[in-house]
Amino acid sequence: MIVYAEVEFIIQTAHSLKEKRAVLQRMITRTKQKFNVSIAEVDHQNVWQRTKLALVAVSSSKEAAEREINHALQFLQSNPSWEQLNVWRDYL
Repeated sequence: MIVYAEVEFIIQTAHSLKEKRAVLQRMITRTKQKFNVSIAEVDHQNVWQRTKLALVAVSSSKEAAEREINHALQFLQSNPSWEQLNVWRDYL
């Protein structure tokens, strides 16, 4: 089972692309290290206060993949540097 999620954040503290990328790279690296998911920025690369991330988890069961995505999303939401706007999921 493959679970795909897109999550959009606004980064109020970023005042440049450099500040945005510092926050983003730190969270992407930590998410990859802590959870069994693939993660990448898929939209708003040149907008300094907004980002859209895509996460993918692959597992033999829907429950396991869903659990991994949920844990990763909770971790991302816990970052005080940004605020979540939207979450979208798909199951393949």
